[in-house]
Amino acid sequence: MPFDAVLVLSFGGPESPEEVVPFLENVLRGRPVPLGRIDQVAAHYMEFGGRSPINAHNRALVDALGPALAERGLPLPVYWGNRNWHPYLPDTVARMRHDGIRRAAVFVTSAYSSYSGCRQYLDDMAAARRAVGDGAPQLVKLPVFYDRPGFVEPLAAGLRAALATAGPAVPVLMSAHSIPEALAATCDYQKQLTATGTLVAEAAGLATDGWSLVFQSRSGPPAQPWLEPDIAATINGLPPETTCAVVVPVGFVSDHMEVVYDLDRVAVDAGMARGIDVIRTPTPGTDIRFVAMICDLVAESAESPLDCRPGCCPAPTR
Repeated sequence: MPFDAVLVLSFGGPESPEEVVPFLENVLRGRPVPLGRIDQVAAHYMEFGGRSPINAHNRALVDALGPALAERGLPLPVYWGNRNWHPYLPDTVARMRHDGIRRAAVFVTSAYSSYSGCRQYLDDMAAARRAVGDGAPQLVKLPVFYDRPGFVEPLAAGLRAALATAGPAVPVLMSAHSIPEALAATCDYQKQLTATGTLVAEAAGLATDGWSLVFQSRSGPPAQPWLEPDIAATINGLPPETTCAVVVPVGFVSDHMEVVYDLDRVAVDAGMARGIDVIRTPTPGTDIRFVAMICDLVAESAESPLDCRPGCCPAPTR
């Protein structure tokens, strides 16, 4: 086995009210942020006690992954690092060097190809190794997994359960984080999301045309085109006779602020205003099939390198 560790690499999130603004400053540093945007987003976090659920989910994933790897004959230590908050990736890489780790498989908690979901993490890994210096372990990013059964099946199971309650004829909205159209034109993000939605629908027994891809969590300047349609606008435009809609968070591997605020709060409120019951299905989280998929990626990537093409998912022009 050419790996002697696994690293779970994620976005990070605050865990107390005092951490919210510093965290958001990290996230938005260097970006053309509209005036007041940090205060606006900080208010979203404060509605949930200043705590994002993402770190708790990542701890649970790390705890589940270690035993699952061991059961597969891969008794590897599992580390965790973040892009934007503690534990910061460079600190984790330094700890890995101290522990004698030489080469680690990196599972990024993003299923899709895009600048922020793939290329930026590769840049983060390279920057962390430079910061740590001599002896920093080699970091090998595992492939994206948007079409893997271990990702698709938990989403489909949630959709089947929702349809059993709501009925098969309700609108099904598969939601993902919006990105600028200029960035979408340089990567396979939309294509991959469509593939995931199709696979989830098929696995749930839904007709090919029985669902729609929608987007959420837009954060750019109003004049900048971002992927649409917006989920709240879509809910507002549903036929008058609609009484229920199902939202499947295909863009996310676990709950975090974009899920609990933009879906559980904004989308649900948009439905309530129309008399529509919005049912949000679960993210994969620590579903046994999802954890097994990560083990598969580790084992398979021991034999084959990352399948990124040179220059894919380029950085935005600021």
